[in-house]
Amino acid sequence: MAAKFLFLAILAITSSLAFGDPSSLQDFCVADLKSLVPVNGLVCKDPKLVVADDFFFSGLHLAGNTSNPAGSKVTPANVAQIPGLNTFGISLVRIDYAPWGINAPHTHPRATEALTVLEGTLQVGFVTSNPENRLITKVLQKGDVFVFPVGLVHFQHNVGKVNAVAIAALSSQNPGVISIANSVFGSNPAISADVLAKAFQVNKDTIYNLQSKF
Repeated sequence: MAAKFLFLAILAITSSLAFGDPSSLQDFCVADLKSLVPVNGLVCKDPKLVVADDFFFSGLHLAGNTSNPAGSKVTPANVAQIPGLNTFGISLVRIDYAPWGINAPHTHPRATEALTVLEGTLQVGFVTSNPENRLITKVLQKGDVFVFPVGLVHFQHNVGKVNAVAIAALSSQNPGVISIANSVFGSNPAISADVLAKAFQVNKDTIYNLQSKF
């Protein structure tokens, strides 16, 4: 009987560790953006001090400045802008594209993205993981939705002659972004030119030229 009880106790403990709690244990956990306590996420603000503005952001109606080499601008609405998103696993971005502008290949290490085109025509796509490296791509029109799986390299390209706008929802309060070109050619300190030349099968002068742009 004791052995059976011990087995059930161990099973209960391991099950709780494996599955965790499926939902929040409180109504909200508004992020205390001033706290210096290091946690996985952000420390909760005292609920008594929570106000409506903790759940509010005004700015996604404003067009972003696309006067840059990529011809695009991302305006985020994540936990840094809306502290009330803390622990809820969701955030938004607005993306503006000049004609022929791009949102360069990048990944979100912590989020799947669902993008909706509000204006214009976008070619979008993502690349599957090794060894297939298959490009899955489609041209989207106003009102179309496309999903980019978490962690996969993806991009958007305005293939129209007018400005384009999209809104994207991401499955993390802080999805993170890794821009491929910036990470590879603009790291600090720089990745060795010998390594990159061998990886990309080009000469080192080409690598130095690329690094100078980032």
